[in-house]
Amino acid sequence: MSKLIYGMNLTLDGYIAAPGDDINWSGPPSDELFEWWLGHDQASSLALYGRKLWEVMSAYWPTGDQRPDATPAQIAFARNWRDTPKVVFSSTIDRVDWNTRLITGDAIAEITRLRAEDGGPMTIGGATLAAAVVRAGLVDEYVIVTHPVLVGGGTPFFTALDTWVNLNLLETRTFPGGVVLTRYETRR
Repeated sequence: MSKLIYGMNLTLDGYIAAPGDDINWSGPPSDELFEWWLGHDQASSLALYGRKLWEVMSAYWPTGDQRPDATPAQIAFARNWRDTPKVVFSSTIDRVDWNTRLITGDAIAEITRLRAEDGGPMTIGGATLAAAVVRAGLVDEYVIVTHPVLVGGGTPFFTALDTWVNLNLLETRTFPGGVVLTRYETRR
């Protein structure tokens, strides 16, 4: 069985985007945090995206390594992003590129099938997709990278749940700028 990891940057008040899908609150990450995300993504065998996050990532990373100001970590991230197999779940787009396949049907059924296969860890991103997967009890690990900013509203990292999800702390780490990483595994 493959492990499913839900992780994103979020504000101290729990949002991944401020009103209007604004993600500028996070600013550019420190080199140390960026390199941590690079290692996290390099360990993933499959990345699962909702449409909005896919559009953000695919607008930048396919050519991120060709930018004149790209750091070595950004170059590695762009190459890894292109090379990592990806699945996008959406009923509103009809085409994806860069080692990606599109699923327009039942996301929970497909993710359940993918999770049941033997393989490396899978990552999931995108609040709407992840909310459904969390409610279905499919997330094995949560990676929460909290930035010291309050935005007062927007897109929450967690949405309402039908039942409690008990967790075990795996790791805490502090990055420059007061950014704090916490990792939890689902207690099964």
